[in-house]
Amino acid sequence: MDIADFYALKTGSAPLGSGAPAKLTVHDLGILRATSGKVGACDPFVNLKYPLVVRVPPGDFPVRVTVADVSEEQDGSHLREAYLSLVLSEADSVTVEAAPGPDGPPPPGHYFTVGVDAGTVAFVDAEAVKHCMPDPETWYEGVFESDDPNSWFSLMDADGPHPAGTANIVMPLASNGENVVLSHSGWGDGFYWLLQTKDAAGNLTGIHVDLAVVGKFDEEPDDGNEPPSNAEPAAEASKKSWVAKLLGR
Repeated sequence: MDIADFYALKTGSAPLGSGAPAKLTVHDLGILRATSGKVGACDPFVNLKYPLVVRVPPGDFPVRVTVADVSEEQDGSHLREAYLSLVLSEADSVTVEAAPGPDGPPPPGHYFTVGVDAGTVAFVDAEAVKHCMPDPETWYEGVFESDDPNSWFSLMDADGPHPAGTANIVMPLASNGENVVLSHSGWGDGFYWLLQTKDAAGNLTGIHVDLAVVGKFDEEPDDGNEPPSNAEPAAEASKKSWVAKLLGR
Protein backbone atom coordinates (compact mmCIF):
# COMPACT_ATOMS: atom_id res chain seq x y z
CA MET A 1 0.00 0.00 0.00
CA ASP A 2 1.44 3.37 -1.05
CA ILE A 3 1.19 6.32 1.34
CA ALA A 4 0.73 8.50 -1.75
CA ASP A 5 -2.63 6.82 -2.35
CA PHE A 6 -3.80 7.29 1.25
CA TYR A 7 -5.86 10.41 1.86
CA ALA A 8 -6.90 10.37 5.52
CA LEU A 9 -6.40 13.71 7.29
CA LYS A 10 -5.80 15.42 3.95
CA THR A 11 -7.39 18.51 2.45
CA GLY A 12 -7.44 19.26 -1.25
CA SER A 13 -8.44 16.78 -3.95
CA ALA A 14 -8.32 12.99 -4.16
CA PRO A 15 -9.65 10.52 -6.74
CA LEU A 16 -12.77 8.50 -6.13
CA GLY A 17 -12.86 4.85 -7.14
CA SER A 18 -14.18 6.03 -10.52
CA GLY A 19 -11.17 8.28 -10.97
CA ALA A 20 -13.24 11.45 -10.64
CA PRO A 21 -11.78 14.07 -8.29
CA ALA A 22 -13.29 14.73 -4.88
CA LYS A 23 -12.61 17.66 -2.58
CA LEU A 24 -11.57 16.55 0.91
CA THR A 25 -12.25 18.38 4.17
CA VAL A 26 -11.06 17.30 7.63
CA HIS A 27 -13.22 17.90 10.71
CA ASP A 28 -12.05 17.67 14.32
CA LEU A 29 -14.37 15.52 16.45
CA GLY A 30 -12.65 16.18 19.77
CA ILE A 31 -10.73 13.85 22.04
CA LEU A 32 -11.13 10.12 22.65
CA ARG A 33 -10.24 8.97 26.16
CA ALA A 34 -8.22 5.78 25.68
CA THR A 35 -7.06 5.24 29.24
CA SER A 36 -6.66 1.48 28.88
CA GLY A 37 -4.76 1.70 25.60
CA LYS A 38 -7.25 -0.76 24.10
CA VAL A 39 -9.02 1.19 21.36
CA GLY A 40 -12.11 -0.46 19.93
CA ALA A 41 -13.21 0.17 16.35
CA CYS A 42 -16.78 -0.87 15.62
CA ASP A 43 -20.28 -0.08 14.48
CA PRO A 44 -21.41 1.19 17.89
CA PHE A 45 -25.06 0.34 17.31
CA VAL A 46 -24.20 -3.29 16.53
CA ASN A 47 -20.84 -4.29 18.04
CA LEU A 48 -20.06 -1.82 20.83
CA LYS A 49 -19.70 -4.70 23.28
CA TYR A 50 -17.32 -6.60 20.99
CA PRO A 51 -15.24 -4.09 19.01
CA LEU A 52 -12.13 -4.87 17.00
CA VAL A 53 -9.35 -3.94 19.46
CA VAL A 54 -6.09 -2.19 18.62
CA ARG A 55 -3.49 -1.47 21.28
CA VAL A 56 -2.14 2.07 21.52
CA PRO A 57 -0.26 3.98 24.25
CA PRO A 58 -2.77 4.96 26.94
CA GLY A 59 -3.89 8.56 26.67
CA ASP A 60 -6.31 11.07 25.20
CA PHE A 61 -6.13 11.43 21.41
CA PRO A 62 -7.83 13.61 18.78
CA VAL A 63 -10.31 11.97 16.43
CA ARG A 64 -10.89 13.46 12.98
CA VAL A 65 -13.13 12.59 10.07
CA THR A 66 -12.10 13.18 6.47
CA VAL A 67 -15.14 14.03 4.34
CA ALA A 68 -15.24 13.76 0.54
CA ASP A 69 -17.42 15.82 -1.78
CA VAL A 70 -18.62 13.16 -4.23
CA SER A 71 -20.96 15.44 -6.19
CA GLU A 72 -20.32 15.76 -9.91
CA GLU A 73 -20.34 19.54 -9.60
CA GLN A 74 -18.01 19.51 -6.56
CA ASP A 75 -20.36 22.00 -4.93
CA GLY A 76 -20.79 20.32 -1.56
CA SER A 77 -24.21 18.94 -2.40
CA HIS A 78 -23.22 15.30 -1.76
CA LEU A 79 -20.80 14.58 1.06
CA ARG A 80 -19.55 11.20 2.25
CA GLU A 81 -17.23 10.29 5.13
CA ALA A 82 -14.03 8.78 3.72
CA TYR A 83 -11.95 8.06 6.85
CA LEU A 84 -12.39 8.07 10.61
CA SER A 85 -8.98 8.62 12.20
CA LEU A 86 -7.54 8.40 15.70
CA VAL A 87 -4.52 10.72 15.70
CA LEU A 88 -1.67 9.48 17.88
CA SER A 89 0.98 11.89 16.61
CA GLU A 90 1.14 15.01 14.45
CA ALA A 91 4.39 13.78 12.86
CA ASP A 92 4.34 13.18 9.12
CA SER A 93 3.14 9.69 8.20
CA VAL A 94 5.36 7.92 5.68
CA THR A 95 3.89 4.40 5.71
CA VAL A 96 0.39 2.94 5.83
CA GLU A 97 -0.38 -0.72 6.50
CA ALA A 98 -2.92 -3.10 7.95
CA ALA A 99 -3.51 -2.42 11.64
CA PRO A 100 -2.85 -5.40 13.91
CA GLY A 101 -5.46 -6.98 16.13
CA PRO A 102 -4.79 -7.83 19.78
CA ASP A 103 -2.95 -11.01 18.73
CA GLY A 104 -0.85 -9.47 15.98
CA PRO A 105 -1.18 -8.48 12.33
CA PRO A 106 -3.38 -10.27 9.81
CA PRO A 107 -1.80 -12.53 7.16
CA PRO A 108 0.04 -10.76 4.32
CA GLY A 109 -2.37 -9.22 1.84
CA HIS A 110 -5.26 -9.18 4.32
CA TYR A 111 -6.74 -6.53 6.58
CA PHE A 112 -8.79 -6.69 9.73
CA THR A 113 -12.09 -5.07 8.92
CA VAL A 114 -14.79 -3.24 10.83
CA GLY A 115 -18.19 -4.70 10.07
CA VAL A 116 -20.96 -2.10 9.69
CA ASP A 117 -24.69 -2.81 9.69
CA ALA A 118 -26.11 0.48 11.00
CA GLY A 119 -24.31 2.96 8.77
CA THR A 120 -21.94 4.09 11.55
CA VAL A 121 -18.35 3.59 12.74
CA ALA A 122 -16.76 4.61 16.02
CA PHE A 123 -13.71 4.58 18.23
CA VAL A 124 -14.07 3.78 21.93
CA ASP A 125 -11.95 2.56 24.82
CA ALA A 126 -12.90 -1.12 24.75
CA GLU A 127 -12.33 -1.55 28.49
CA ALA A 128 -14.42 1.51 29.35
CA VAL A 129 -17.46 0.04 27.61
CA LYS A 130 -17.56 -2.70 30.25
CA HIS A 131 -18.23 -0.31 33.12
CA CYS A 132 -19.52 2.88 31.48
CA MET A 133 -22.55 1.44 29.68
CA PRO A 134 -25.77 0.16 31.33
CA ASP A 135 -27.33 -3.25 30.78
CA PRO A 136 -27.02 -4.04 27.04
CA GLU A 137 -30.71 -4.93 26.97
CA THR A 138 -31.49 -1.24 27.49
CA TRP A 139 -29.10 0.17 24.92
CA TYR A 140 -31.35 0.48 21.90
CA GLU A 141 -34.41 2.21 23.36
CA GLY A 142 -32.71 3.69 26.42
CA VAL A 143 -29.47 4.99 24.93
CA PHE A 144 -29.39 4.85 21.13
CA GLU A 145 -32.90 5.90 20.10
CA SER A 146 -35.36 7.66 22.40
CA ASP A 147 -37.20 10.95 22.80
CA ASP A 148 -34.24 12.26 24.78
CA PRO A 149 -32.30 14.88 22.78
CA ASN A 150 -29.16 13.26 24.19
CA SER A 151 -29.93 9.88 22.61
CA TRP A 152 -27.10 8.85 20.34
CA PHE A 153 -29.17 9.02 17.14
CA SER A 154 -30.32 12.53 18.07
CA LEU A 155 -26.80 13.71 18.83
CA MET A 156 -25.55 12.36 15.49
CA ASP A 157 -28.35 14.14 13.64
CA ALA A 158 -27.71 17.48 15.37
CA ASP A 159 -25.97 20.27 13.47
CA GLY A 160 -23.53 20.95 16.30
CA PRO A 161 -21.13 21.04 17.97
CA HIS A 162 -19.76 18.62 15.37
CA PRO A 163 -20.89 18.14 11.75
CA ALA A 164 -24.20 16.35 11.29
CA GLY A 165 -23.59 12.63 11.06
CA THR A 166 -20.89 12.71 13.73
CA ALA A 167 -20.83 12.94 17.52
CA ASN A 168 -18.55 12.76 20.55
CA ILE A 169 -20.60 11.23 23.36
CA VAL A 170 -19.78 10.56 26.99
CA MET A 171 -21.09 7.11 27.93
CA PRO A 172 -24.03 7.03 30.37
CA LEU A 173 -22.18 5.63 33.40
CA ALA A 174 -18.85 7.36 32.77
CA SER A 175 -17.15 8.79 35.85
CA ASN A 176 -14.11 10.28 34.12
CA GLY A 177 -15.33 11.41 30.72
CA GLU A 178 -15.09 8.00 29.04
CA ASN A 179 -16.58 8.47 25.60
CA VAL A 180 -17.29 7.17 22.13
CA VAL A 181 -16.63 9.13 18.93
CA LEU A 182 -19.00 8.26 16.08
CA SER A 183 -19.36 9.00 12.39
CA HIS A 184 -21.60 7.86 9.59
CA SER A 185 -19.75 5.35 7.43
CA GLY A 186 -19.38 6.78 3.95
CA TRP A 187 -21.65 4.79 1.63
CA GLY A 188 -23.22 2.82 4.48
CA ASP A 189 -22.93 -0.82 5.48
CA GLY A 190 -20.15 -3.22 4.61
CA PHE A 191 -16.68 -4.21 5.80
CA TYR A 192 -14.03 -1.53 6.03
CA TRP A 193 -10.24 -1.73 6.35
CA LEU A 194 -8.61 -0.91 9.68
CA LEU A 195 -5.25 0.72 8.91
CA GLN A 196 -2.37 2.26 10.80
CA THR A 197 0.15 4.91 9.79
CA LYS A 198 3.73 5.37 11.01
CA ASP A 199 6.36 8.12 10.83
CA ALA A 200 9.89 7.82 9.45
CA ALA A 201 11.13 6.36 12.74
CA GLY A 202 8.47 3.66 12.73
CA ASN A 203 6.37 5.28 15.45
CA LEU A 204 2.61 4.94 15.27
CA THR A 205 0.90 8.14 14.08
CA GLY A 206 -2.70 7.03 13.65
CA ILE A 207 -5.38 4.37 13.42
CA HIS A 208 -7.83 4.77 10.56
CA VAL A 209 -11.05 3.21 9.34
CA ASP A 210 -10.95 3.48 5.54
CA LEU A 211 -14.55 3.79 4.36
CA ALA A 212 -13.81 2.90 0.71
CA VAL A 213 -14.83 6.29 -0.69
CA VAL A 214 -11.53 7.61 -2.08
CA GLY A 215 -8.31 5.99 -3.25
CA LYS A 216 -7.72 2.55 -4.65
CA PHE A 217 -6.35 -0.69 -3.23
CA ASP A 218 -4.91 -3.73 -4.94
CA GLU A 219 -7.07 -6.84 -5.03
CA GLU A 220 -6.38 -9.35 -2.29
CA PRO A 221 -3.72 -11.84 -3.51
CA ASP A 222 -4.83 -15.42 -3.84
CA ASP A 223 -2.14 -17.02 -1.71
CA GLY A 224 -4.16 -20.10 -0.76
CA ASN A 225 -4.14 -19.20 2.93
CA GLU A 226 -7.40 -18.74 4.80
CA PRO A 227 -7.42 -15.49 6.81
CA PRO A 228 -8.81 -15.36 10.33
CA SER A 229 -12.59 -14.98 10.49
CA ASN A 230 -12.36 -11.24 11.12
CA ALA A 231 -9.58 -10.56 8.59
CA GLU A 232 -11.09 -10.04 5.17
CA PRO A 233 -10.40 -8.09 2.01
CA ALA A 234 -12.23 -4.77 2.12
CA ALA A 235 -15.63 -4.85 0.49
CA GLU A 236 -17.79 -2.31 -1.23
CA ALA A 237 -20.55 -0.97 1.00
CA SER A 238 -23.46 -3.37 0.90
CA LYS A 239 -27.16 -2.66 0.70
CA LYS A 240 -28.34 -0.37 3.45
CA SER A 241 -29.92 -1.95 6.48
CA TRP A 242 -33.18 -0.73 7.94
CA VAL A 243 -31.28 1.06 10.69
CA ALA A 244 -29.15 2.87 8.12
CA LYS A 245 -32.32 3.90 6.32
CA LEU A 246 -33.71 5.16 9.61
CA LEU A 247 -30.62 7.31 9.95
CA GLY A 248 -31.20 8.72 6.48
CA ARG A 249 -28.18 7.02 4.96
